[in-house]
Amino acid sequence: MAFVALSEAEKVYIVHGVQEDLRMDGRGCEDYRCVEVETDVVSNTSGSARVKLGHTDILVGVKAEMGTPKLEKPNEGYLEFFVDCSANATPEFEGRGGDDLGTEIANTLYRIFNNKSSVDLKSLCISPREHCWILYVDVLLLECGGNLFDAISIAVKAALFNTRIPRVRVLEDEEGLKDIELSDDPYDCIQLSVENVPCIVTLCKIGYRHVVDATLQEEACSLASLLVSVTSKGVVTCMRKVGKGSLDPESVFEMMETSKRVGKVLHTSLQSVLRKEESLGPKRQKVGFLG
Repeated sequence: MAFVALSEAEKVYIVHGVQEDLRMDGRGCEDYRCVEVETDVVSNTSGSARVKLGHTDILVGVKAEMGTPKLEKPNEGYLEFFVDCSANATPEFEGRGGDDLGTEIANTLYRIFNNKSSVDLKSLCISPREHCWILYVDVLLLECGGNLFDAISIAVKAALFNTRIPRVRVLEDEEGLKDIELSDDPYDCIQLSVENVPCIVTLCKIGYRHVVDATLQEEACSLASLLVSVTSKGVVTCMRKVGKGSLDPESVFEMMETSKRVGKVLHTSLQSVLRKEESLGPKRQKVGFLG
């Protein structure tokens, strides 16, 4: 994780500001920074997205490949996550410095998607016990400016929304041998439903209050954070506490209620942006360094 060194006076200034619901950049405790989302940014993937949240910059690519279903779930496809912490993001990631964080983020994503309600995994099955689609989700951290988990979850949801899986037919010959036929039409694809894909809302406890979308400076003033995975309907699917500080039960309850409230608004804004961008089709102007 990227760290920033603050003097005691700076920490006192931030903590006192948060108690008054006024943060360094003028936001209130429940306000996000401006989120920039762009989909279909990498050409050789099934789906991709880039998200900028303040100084945090995330690129996600999804690749659909055919494979064999898992033994315990013979009629479902599955997702695999890989997180690469670029050394350009922060000097702490040089060498193997980002490996632990990459594994932590990947494990968090597995926890979020390891249930039937997030993505319809049965729609990824081609023929039970034999063939299914495996979605390889690659996350690249380009820059760290605080609130990594939220930005990554937004980018993953946007990339899955943008993912197009080729439509296939299973043909059986007279001897009972199965043959898989891919459609020749590049537009004959299946689009995943991301309606129930949750986003992570991270709440950092600073003093007696908690803030969403913390900057690096605010994270330096927080000893405990709560990662809450929330769906568009405001349902909490999983929770994780990070940091060496403690949280009392009343704070946890308040943070969960805040995450539901903030999460619903986040989902509504994201869905409207994704639908608007999709409606523009190939005519839309591509921005960013990958445009």
